[in-house]
Amino acid sequence: MRKHKSELNIFLNYFLNSLINVYIGDIIFLHNYYMDEKVKYEMEFPIHASPTLLYQYISTPSGLSEWYADNVNSRGEIFKFIWDGSEEQAKLLTKKSGERIKFRWMEDEGESYYFEIRIQVDEITKDVSIMITDFAEVDEVDEGKMLWENQISSLKQVLGSA
Repeated sequence: MRKHKSELNIFLNYFLNSLINVYIGDIIFLHNYYMDEKVKYEMEFPIHASPTLLYQYISTPSGLSEWYADNVNSRGEIFKFIWDGSEEQAKLLTKKSGERIKFRWMEDEGESYYFEIRIQVDEITKDVSIMITDFAEVDEVDEGKMLWENQISSLKQVLGSA
């Protein structure tokens, strides 16, 4: 009888450890899957500037260099953004004159993620706003929003709209 209990205990231990390992593996897989997924977020920033002037600051390398990055260069549809010596490249996806510009970071190539800077004018009041659409990992959305707040604050200073 003792031998059977011992074998049963060994079997149960093995079985339970296997279940726990599978369960932990599933948790790790799900965590990695969902943490790698990016979520879309949008922000609105009222700004006192003419849409025509604003468009030059959001759509040209020289304009973007004034507030978004230390330096911006473009070659065709590829834009190079430089901050403190590090650089990131983005592909220009769409550009609508006087209205918006949309990029995809090269590291996100093959994904549906993008960032868009859009000028919105209220039809009634004529108030102007910058609309930002961007994507970030769930645990980095607040950081992304804070970055945009700082960037748009820099834009407002450049425009004398702060």
